[in-house]
Parts: sequence; C-alpha cells; structure tokens
Amino acid sequence: MKTKPDDSSSGTSTGDLNPTTIFDLLAHDHRRYTLHYLSQKVGAVSLGDLAEQIAIWEADPTYDYYERVLTGLHHTHLPKLAGAGVVCYDVERETVEALDAVDCLTPHLTLTAAADLQ
Repeated sequence: MKTKPDDSSSGTSTGDLNPTTIFDLLAHDHRRYTLHYLSQKVGAVSLGDLAEQIAIWEADPTYDYYERVLTGLHHTHLPKLAGAGVVCYDVERETVEALDAVDCLTPHLTLTAAADLQ
C-alpha cells in the first residue's frame, strides 16, 4: 500500500505548498533529516537505511534508538510527508522516494543543512 498525496495541503493545483504546510513539514528534525537524505539519493531508499542514517546523524546509532526512529518514521513522519505530496512512502516495500514537489522545500532545507547535519 502506497501512501498517496493529500491535495488539501497544496497551495495550488501545480503542487506548490503553502507556507504553513512547508513550516509544519520542516518543524521536526526527523522530517528534515529524511528530506536531506532523499536529496542525496536517486530513486527509492529503504526505510531501514533512512532510520539508520538518522540515528547516526543524531549521534545515537544504538539498536534501540534505531527502532524508535524507524517507528516514528513509519507511523508519523513519512505519512505526513506523503500526505503533503513531497514523498511516496510504500508501506509494503518499506521504501520512500522523493517526489517533484520536494523541490519547493529545497531553499528551506539549504538554510537548515549546516545546523542539522553537524
């Protein structure tokens, strides 16, 4: 089952996100880390690889923390990003892929990259 975009969060029919949605999506570290990670990859990435990288970036690469990150991504953060139309989250395959709409977040991610990825 793929998580499909929700048209209600779009600012226009072209897929531009409104400012409230943009700031809501970028409000949590794990969503920003997800978008940073996907910006470095081509195509779909596994949920496990994403969770592992987030745990490393947060300097806590233990198995317990990895599991907490994985659970949070699965239940909260990836559905929220998918609902806004910036990623495609395939629950059955446990993969996530950036969609074209993620481009409108790039300027904001660039501003946060230095602080996020220390």
